[in-house]
Amino acid sequence: MLSRSARIALVLAATGALAACGGRDRPQANLPASQVNTIGVNSYLWRAALETVSFAPLLQADSAGGVIVTDWYSNPANPGERVKLTVSILDLDLRADALRVAASRQVAQGGNWVEAPVQAATVQKLEDIILTKARELRSQTVAS
Repeated sequence: MLSRSARIALVLAATGALAACGGRDRPQANLPASQVNTIGVNSYLWRAALETVSFAPLLQADSAGGVIVTDWYSNPANPGERVKLTVSILDLDLRADALRVAASRQVAQGGNWVEAPVQAATVQKLEDIILTKARELRSQTVAS
């Protein structure tokens, strides 16, 4: 068993150690606005991607992993064709290589949906639209 003076010394040492933790000075982070977010990917790309694919019903939107998956969508002007999109945001930075769009397309044949090719230009156009919107969102935020 500890003597009374040893217990007092132990309590004083513990109190001193805890007092050092309770300071009011907090470390300040100097992060650019694009780095301050509560999601796991670039917030401008995320918002722009959601807005761009909003015409189709969403199956999945995982902001931590940066994945957006739509359900099949048929344009009312062309009901014999449908598309499904997957958007992946790969980074915290607003860069072209931080975005990937994949598209699946099906056409109706004999009452069934059959896989059909997607033009590479279609996917590239969607990526360009998302990137342009993301840059606009960033410039609006910086200008504010």
